[in-house]
Amino acid sequence: MNLDLLICYLQNKFHDEIFTIGLYQCLLSFLVACFVAVVSIPVVIKISELKGLMEKTGERRSHTTPTPTFGGIAIFAAVLISYFLWPSIDQTDIYRTNLSIVGMTILFFVGIKDDLVGVDPNKKIFFQVLPALILIFFGDLKVDYLYGIMGFHHVEEIFSILLTCFIFIAITNAINLIDGIDGLAGGIATIACVSFGGWFLLTNHFAMACMAFTLAGALVGFLRFNFSKTSKIFMGDTGSMILGFMLSFFAVRFVNLNISFRFDPTAFFNAPIIAIVILIIPIFDTLRVFVVRILAGRSPFSADRNHMHHILLDNGFSHITATTILCSLSVLNIILFFMLHRNITNTQSLLILCVLSALYMIASFLLKMRAVYVTTHPRRRRAALRRAFQNALEGRNKRKLIDYL
Repeated sequence: MNLDLLICYLQNKFHDEIFTIGLYQCLLSFLVACFVAVVSIPVVIKISELKGLMEKTGERRSHTTPTPTFGGIAIFAAVLISYFLWPSIDQTDIYRTNLSIVGMTILFFVGIKDDLVGVDPNKKIFFQVLPALILIFFGDLKVDYLYGIMGFHHVEEIFSILLTCFIFIAITNAINLIDGIDGLAGGIATIACVSFGGWFLLTNHFAMACMAFTLAGALVGFLRFNFSKTSKIFMGDTGSMILGFMLSFFAVRFVNLNISFRFDPTAFFNAPIIAIVILIIPIFDTLRVFVVRILAGRSPFSADRNHMHHILLDNGFSHITATTILCSLSVLNIILFFMLHRNITNTQSLLILCVLSALYMIASFLLKMRAVYVTTHPRRRRAALRRAFQNALEGRNKRKLIDYL
């Protein structure tokens, strides 16, 4: 009996020491990545200015002066340097995280070309699928279990591959589409990285945790300049594609690892719902914008100013205020679902998300109407609102109706 107690004590002490090492590794990776980003971004800005590699202003642009758009280079460099500084204490996911670096590198060069000269959308989709396929076939990373959502449990292999590819494409493009104002994509991604990274750390998946906190640190360093008035820089497609790919990787692995929920008290029985909630703002906004464009007879990838961050700007909010509102909504939803997830089924959670999506659509409509009100002369507001509402309701003018959603 005393021997059993001694073995149990030694095992607990060993696990505590391993956790402490993993915690320190994550914190150091976060700080080093932040430092590398802060040091390297001024160099990127200077080179961009000397070579004229600036994003010009335009009708759809939210900035008023030409701005460097290669912040993704610094984010990529910060992740590589910080992640590979330390020996991994977790061999479970080390191969998958290394494969994710391969995928990041592919998207890094595609993003550089896109920021410089543009890339055909079909080619861009292909190069988004390629890193996903590398993780699927070499890293055995698939969503093959749906936790009983709407009665679905196990997924056939071919459908799991297609579903996983869809998740990578959807999240990667969702992050790209919300990258329209200062700090929004970086802020949402930081919240997601800390959320996923915290769970990976608490469940002793240290390689995944280290990668998540490394990316969070790089983003914090980037945000210091993204919000700056004198040395501003954007992450560009290079940064947004890297972010979208890595968040997809974290989300799919999070769902995979929680399949043991019946036997592990640290796991979530509704992991897919939690993953959606952690990325709720880019998912909801992209879904709404795509639906609006398709119903209006346009390509879902056509450009417009119909994103929620554009609507908030049109209502007179500043970049930092609009970003704060959307990031706060993201944090609030994450906290509420973490508090309530054990009291509701997965199907009920999905229905709640559908209701929240409908409320998001209604809020966008009301905010668009408010934008008409605040930008119109006081004497003409009533007529302008009546005209806007009539245009939105006219069956013959479906595009106007859709645009107001």
